[in-house]
Amino acid sequence: MAQALGLQVAEKQEMGEQRAQLISREANNAVQAAFNALQRTIVHNSQTLDYLVQEMLRPILKVWLDDNLPGMVERLVRTEIERISSPRN
Repeated sequence: MAQALGLQVAEKQEMGEQRAQLISREANNAVQAAFNALQRTIVHNSQTLDYLVQEMLRPILKVWLDDNLPGMVERLVRTEIERISSPRN
């Protein structure tokens, strides 16, 4: 009788735990697997997107640098030469 009572208590505890869980273990595992797949896809696509943006910006940056860098460097070098070569008071 004590053993049967012990089984009933254990069954009631298990049923209570099952009631406390809103979804079954199988459903929970399926949801976790789906979210993990989504996370992997997002990470992969964000890396792909980063690569695409870099590749799209590379020619634009090259044109801008070709057009602007020589003048900027020349102006900065000229300013530095003037600063160094001017007599100090």
